[in-house]
Amino acid sequence: MFEDLHWIDTETQGFLDTFTDSVASANLLLLVNYRPEYKHEWGQKTYYRQLRLGPLGKAEADELLTFLLGTDASLTALKPLVLEKTEGTPFFVEEVVQTLAEEGVLRGGRGNYSLEATPTELHISPTVQGVLAARIDRLTAEEKELLQQLSVIGRQFPVSLVEQVVSQPEADLYRVLSSLQSKEFLYEQPAFPEVEYLFKHVLTQDVAYRTVLQEQRKGLHERTGQGIESLYTDSLDDHYSELATHYSRSGNTEKAIEYLYLAGEQASQRSANEEAASYLTEALALLKTLPDTPTRSQQELMLLVTLGSTLLLTKGWGAEEVKTVLTRAQELCHYLGETGPPNIIFGLWVMYFSRAEYAQARAIGEQFRTLAHATQNSAYLLGACYTVGANLYQVGEPMRAREQLDHAISLYDRQQAHTLLALYPTDLGVEGRSMQAVVLWLLGYPEQGLQRSQEALSLAQELAHPFSLAFAMSSTALLHQFRRERQAVQDRAEAVIALAEQEHGGAGLSQLREGLAAWWATGAELWRSQFLAVLAEAYGKDEQVEEGLSTVAEALAFVERTEERYYEAELYRLQGELTLQADKRSPEAKGKEAAACFHKAIEVARSQQAKSWELRAATSLARLWQQQGKRAEVHELLAPVYEWFTEGFDTADLKDAKILLGVLI
Repeated sequence: MFEDLHWIDTETQGFLDTFTDSVASANLLLLVNYRPEYKHEWGQKTYYRQLRLGPLGKAEADELLTFLLGTDASLTALKPLVLEKTEGTPFFVEEVVQTLAEEGVLRGGRGNYSLEATPTELHISPTVQGVLAARIDRLTAEEKELLQQLSVIGRQFPVSLVEQVVSQPEADLYRVLSSLQSKEFLYEQPAFPEVEYLFKHVLTQDVAYRTVLQEQRKGLHERTGQGIESLYTDSLDDHYSELATHYSRSGNTEKAIEYLYLAGEQASQRSANEEAASYLTEALALLKTLPDTPTRSQQELMLLVTLGSTLLLTKGWGAEEVKTVLTRAQELCHYLGETGPPNIIFGLWVMYFSRAEYAQARAIGEQFRTLAHATQNSAYLLGACYTVGANLYQVGEPMRAREQLDHAISLYDRQQAHTLLALYPTDLGVEGRSMQAVVLWLLGYPEQGLQRSQEALSLAQELAHPFSLAFAMSSTALLHQFRRERQAVQDRAEAVIALAEQEHGGAGLSQLREGLAAWWATGAELWRSQFLAVLAEAYGKDEQVEEGLSTVAEALAFVERTEERYYEAELYRLQGELTLQADKRSPEAKGKEAAACFHKAIEVARSQQAKSWELRAATSLARLWQQQGKRAEVHELLAPVYEWFTEGFDTADLKDAKILLGVLI
């Protein structure tokens, strides 16, 4: 059972997201509760059921009050007054009963109270926070002081930490702790290696904390931070987030920045990226309050390096926030006279690459390669080969891309994976194999490409790195889309654009457009030509031919503007196919225009040595010529391309070509 998910931390949230996937196949009941503002992604699970927890009904409220008050006849008239005040909220009911007992309205003990006279109305706060504040005010001075001090320490704390923070003799401390327990402000709970205390409710802690004066709070936070450092010298990394919180609230800016950075870096390593970004952003804000010195600039650069990697994953590779952070980091490198950490160089490359600003990406890639060769660092060399290879693929040079990616894969060391993830947002062993898979397909080796893709997916699963796995799954889905294997696309693409929905008409088109809009909203332009081609093909299947032709024209204009040419041949082929579907042209005119498109597609594919695109375009042209009775030309065009292939004969493109050639015999 997990309670109060509206106050959950990101690491527990991540655990629950994973945990819920395995509940269906286990003999296990998972119970959670949360307020309406809490959002999760479990609602679509067939084994998930949501129940509304409203206030207690009259029967349940009466039962609770009987348990708390007792059955004395004098209590009969009091119960309706309590229920009216609390509206059946259990915690509120408990606090009202405690208040009445402390004010002397009730006599006796819990479950055995009585009344001398029933009040006509209850003169207590209409909110549970007000009731709690009034209860705290009625405490003795030493009880109130200790409760306030404990509220600063946290919701839950070991007794040894209390002893570090509170200046009070041990006997007096335990006496007051016992009193607060008896008044149900605190609970004691067994723990190893020592007893821990827990506030009855987070609201109890919150109300007590708000009664502490600002300057007193700062001092208590400082002492709590020092106490944690003293107690947990050998395991301080387990307490970075607590230390960051306490020193941030104590006014100790230097310590706050130190622990906010450590907490952010730790959260990033655990893939708790939203939490990491929050810590690092807060640290940067505090840093601005310090004098502008080279030391401060070094600290800022250190924070930006980690924040940049985090934002790449949370905001999107091409997001403006990413550009702002990485550009500022680059400025600091120039100011400090440094080349810059490889994280920043690689991050800048990813950002420009994702925005389809390939000229800038190429320049950054060359800068990275220069750094790699100067240092002879294998991790840098790996990154440099990957960036150059990826650039070459995007601009339509698959043969040269293959050489660079082969080199990158040969440099990858599985034992260094953890170190590499400190440099790069996703594992380059996974990325290199994923991109190599598509390059191999493009060059006419579909089976080798599929094998590379499976290697990438297996490696990502072994690493158990969420974003590397997401990248591998996305890339595998895209490879199957190239191979025209729609069922495989659907199987791999739950977290990717719903390409498999193309064949389902309007609903699929709507989902596709929404997915593309979401991708482009992150600032990413990468793969726009491919995604527009997929959209154009979907328009064609839905008989929206003019929309399809317009989309192809948009994609070709993008190709000319950005030099993203790896999908260029397929765009011209699609333009030809859509032209043949158009209603407003004569068959002769359509055939002539479509043939020109197919010839252009073949020309582009041959210039890029992209045998798979050449085969597909040649098949389209051959099919047109067959309909026009040009049997000899069909065989002369298609047979040499088909016979070039040595593998992948069970793929859709090669099957189509074989069928077409067979018809000619």
